[in-house]
Amino acid sequence: MASHDLGEVTLDYAISGDDGPLVVQLHGLTSSRERDAELGLDLARSVRGHRVLRYDARGHGRSTGSSEPADYGWDRLSDDLLSLLDRVAPGERVHGVGPSMGTGTLLHAAVREPDRFRSLTFAVPPTAWKTRAARADVYRGNAALVERDGVEGLVELARLAPTPPALAGSATSLPEVAPALLPTVFRGAAATDLPPRADISGLRIPTLILAWTGDRAHPLKTARRLHALIPDSRLVIARTPYDIMAWPGLFAEHVTGGDRTGAGEMPRAGQTPRAVRSGAGNRYGGEDSPARS
Repeated sequence: MASHDLGEVTLDYAISGDDGPLVVQLHGLTSSRERDAELGLDLARSVRGHRVLRYDARGHGRSTGSSEPADYGWDRLSDDLLSLLDRVAPGERVHGVGPSMGTGTLLHAAVREPDRFRSLTFAVPPTAWKTRAARADVYRGNAALVERDGVEGLVELARLAPTPPALAGSATSLPEVAPALLPTVFRGAAATDLPPRADISGLRIPTLILAWTGDRAHPLKTARRLHALIPDSRLVIARTPYDIMAWPGLFAEHVTGGDRTGAGEMPRAGQTPRAVRSGAGNRYGGEDSPARS
């Protein structure tokens, strides 16, 4: 275990592997790197010949938190990510992967510093743009619920909520956020959104989008919109728990492809990354499902 001091907070992280390109793996809202592994979302577990950086976002898991809701917006979390990469892998292009909040964080970071990334993988992209307002109301309600009934009230609410088919049989777990900090984290999530669509459409990074059905918090509409916006992207939709079991292998394949098309170091000022110069285009085509492929 290691830590990165950001001044007001400290990020807890760990790196596995001794050599090879770096993969940075993020997690979702109220989760942590350990909890995501329990949920089957440790997508980097099948990657070989790479170093893997896993970290807990501010206020989550073993990382410390701050008291301002704005600090948990995805743009602010992208600051944390880029700062951590500057420490761990200065000047190196990396593979980024993350679900939900991790997707939002990666998108903000990629729009700001696209040359940082060899490839991107977005798992279960969250609500965005027009669908974000309704989810924001849910998060504000969750904040009030925790303040009134404690974490137990939130866990009971989650237990009664519909489960996406791809998560059938999964157990409800406690949030990986300190109870006193949880309302602040929810209010920060309520106030954030993905970058503007025009900014996302300018990305020229090989992108894998992994989505599942039957989840209002992670609607297929967002995944399909991202697929339409990003030229070099592939969308895979899971409908059963068995489909999710294929995700680590799909991610490993995607990372290997990114190693072939992307240079190892960030380009110097005025230099175009190799993947863009090569005119890769959309090498994936349309969407598919692991159940049918």
